[in-house]
This record gives sequence, structure tokens and C-alpha cells, in this order.
Amino acid sequence: MQKKHIHLIGICGTAMASLAGLLQLKGHRVTGSDQAAYPPMSDLLRDLHIEVAEPFSAENLKPHPDLVIVGNAMSRGNVELEYVLDQRIPFTSLAELIHAEFLTGRESLVVAGTHGKTTTTSMLAWIYEVASRTRPEFTPSFLIGGVAENFKTSFHLRESRPFILEGDEYDTAFFDKGPKFMHYFPDALILTHVEFDHADIYRDLDQVKTAFNRLVNLVPQRGRIVEVDGAANVSECVSKEFCNVERYGFAQESDWRVADMHFRDGRTRWKVFRRGEFWAELTLPMAGEHNALNATAAAALAAGQGIEASAIQEALASFESVKRRLEVRAVVDGVTIIDDFAHHPTAIRETLKALRGAYPDARLWAVLEPRSNTLRRNIFERELIESLSLADRVVLAQVFKQEGIPEGERLHPETVVKGLNQMGKEATLLANADAIVEAMGAELHAGDVVAILSNGGFDGIYEKLPKRLEQRVLVRS
Repeated sequence: MQKKHIHLIGICGTAMASLAGLLQLKGHRVTGSDQAAYPPMSDLLRDLHIEVAEPFSAENLKPHPDLVIVGNAMSRGNVELEYVLDQRIPFTSLAELIHAEFLTGRESLVVAGTHGKTTTTSMLAWIYEVASRTRPEFTPSFLIGGVAENFKTSFHLRESRPFILEGDEYDTAFFDKGPKFMHYFPDALILTHVEFDHADIYRDLDQVKTAFNRLVNLVPQRGRIVEVDGAANVSECVSKEFCNVERYGFAQESDWRVADMHFRDGRTRWKVFRRGEFWAELTLPMAGEHNALNATAAAALAAGQGIEASAIQEALASFESVKRRLEVRAVVDGVTIIDDFAHHPTAIRETLKALRGAYPDARLWAVLEPRSNTLRRNIFERELIESLSLADRVVLAQVFKQEGIPEGERLHPETVVKGLNQMGKEATLLANADAIVEAMGAELHAGDVVAILSNGGFDGIYEKLPKRLEQRVLVRS
């Protein structure tokens, strides 16, 4: 592509900010706009010196850029999108541009699934990076929907063949309602989970499975699929594959069997048996059965592509996680505050299970902002109650932009609180982040662990709660 001025509408989305960085590495002049920016992507864009205009305005497109990337959260009525259409400024989607600009002539390695894809993609990229120290042909380019701590970024661009991508099942753009991952044409694919999610664009589980069926159908005969074992929805999606399939999990017949897992001294250790034969013992400096399974998936795909077990072991033992995935944001006055990107009851359940393992003696708080398009709806109300019941104390905020959900489909957080109370759990509904900070500031004590669960900024609670605890310390002193 000839060097251009490229403008991204909705630049602060995780994938859009990463694409902005990739385009900048290609030598393009990159600008963008968004309604509101929040970490970690706002920090990434600032560090890249990429100009971000807030809020949306037609003035942000003057003089006209050569090309506009329209984020998939943008819909008709957005003032910049309307200006682009009126002025006939050339535009495309993130996924289309990634395929055209970055994947042609490369090996596309895609991680997909309802849960775990950001962490698994980061693990796979780090495995390739470690392997490349002795075998340069494994040097990866990557695009991840979060900031991988080992790289301190969510993207990299190199001349070598491997390109590792997080394959998102969300739709591509207002003019392309198919999943983004349909543009990535994987040579090898990891499939972690298939559950109903994204209730704003998928009607039901069958529609979700259809999307993943179509992704599987893109993998060539020479390719490989690594899929989680024991998940009926995943097995159904892979049932008509034309390529080699390897399964990972706890089952005796798994191609990559996980065994003897234990968590001690801040590290998870387990053995992996490959087709019945001992293959390696893996160590991960993270808690959670789900993280060990994610690591096993990344190990299986990497090993199948020719990376040695020793490099995989070294990479996983030094893996530093992803921003907003069980991220310790602060420890103040003996209280540990953890940020986790929560979008679905299953993800909440696995997060709280992992924290139980990491902090077995702590009083565990779950502070939830129902913000994702799935959590804002009542479709998983029972599952949400069950997931939150793993915490000792639960605090719910009001549903984010509840008025945007049809009345009959809305989640009513007071019903969730009532359900938890009936189970004997202490649960409270408060109006917003400020009310939560004020109430919790008086109740938290040393040894508590607070899991803040949201897929957005949660009105700055990640900064407000530590400040409140710091003020408490100052008052005492």
C-alpha cells in the first residue's frame, strides 16, 4: 500500500488501536477519533504519538484522509460516518484491511473462541518470540485484543511469515455483518470455547455455532485445528473439518492431556501427555485452571508448527499475562484490587475460581458493572447469579446504558441481588462507581481481595477505589 493518511473512527477499541500501531509501523500517517478514551488503549495511542480527537465530529476529517477505517461499533448516524458517506471518502473495515495489508503471503495463525482468546493469543505470540531467539523463522507478527505484558504492546510487525491473530466473532462493520475472523483465512486455528454471546448481533446459540462452522471451513487440508476437548458445541463446529484436528483437555483420550495440575507459590504446574506419551511439564505464573488450558492450547499449536518443547516451557514459565486479565491494579492498606475484563457469566466464574485458588484465605469481593451486550440482558440471569455466588461479597452497579436494551430483554440487577441473598450471600446494588467506592471504603479490611469486573472504564473505579483507601490510611496516621 502506498503511504497514506489513514483515519480510524472508533480508534480506542482494542483491535482498532492495535491496527493503528501496525499502520504506523508501515509508514502511514495515522489519526483517529472516539467518543471517549480509557486505558489501556488510550495509553498505548498516547505512547505512539497518534492523534486522537474527542468526541466525534466531521471536523476531524478535514482535510480529507486518503482512507477511513470504520470500527465495528460505529453505526449509521455517527457524524463522522455520515460525513464519510456524503463526501465519498474511501473507507473499509479493520478486518478487510488486515487481510489485504498484512496477511497476504504470510502464515495466518488464529485463536478463536467465546472465552480465552486474548490470553491464548498472547501466550502463543510469546512462545513464538522465545523460539525465535534460536530459530529466526519463528519471529512473529501479531495482533491481540489486549496489551500483552511481555511485549508491552498489542501488536508487532516483522518481515517473517508467522502472523498470530486473535479471531473475533463479533461483526466486521455496519456494511459487513459477518464475523471479523472470516477475513483471516487461518492456516492453523485454536478453538477454545463456543457459547452464546454477543446477544446484540447473534439471535441464539445456533447462529453462533454457524459462525464458527464457517471459520473452521476456511482451514485448508494442510492446516491444523487445536480444539478444547469435552465441549459439545466445539466438537459440533469441528465435526466436518477437512484438516488434522488435535484436542486438548483433561480427558484420557485427549491428544494433549493435562494431568497432575496444582497451584503453589504463585505458579500453576501440570504435566502434558501427547497421544498418551509424556511430553513436558509446564509451569505458568498465573492461577486458574482455565489459564492452564489456554497455555496447553498454545503449546499444542506451537509444537505442531515445529517449535521445540524446551522453548515452549521457557516461554510459559516467563509469561506475564495481559492487561485487564486478573491484573493487580493496586494493593493499598492490605487490600488487593484486581481488574478483570468480564463480559460473560462463564468468564466471571473462571475468574473467581482462579482468585479462590490464588487467595484461598481472603475475603473475596466481586464488583460487577453489567456492561457487555450479553450481561446487559437477562438471558443469563441464572448463570450470572451462580457465577457471582463464588465470591463472599458481591456489589453490583446499575446496568450500563440500560435504556438501550428493549424492556423485555433487560437484566434487572435487583433480581440478581435478591437471588444471591436467597443463597445466603451478601450482595448489594449501588447506583454507580462513586457510591460503590464510598460504601466499600468503610467496609474493606486488610486481607480482602476485590475483583472489579467490567469490559469498560467503569467510571474510573480502578483509580477511585485505591485513592479512597489511601485517604483512609492518611486519616488514621
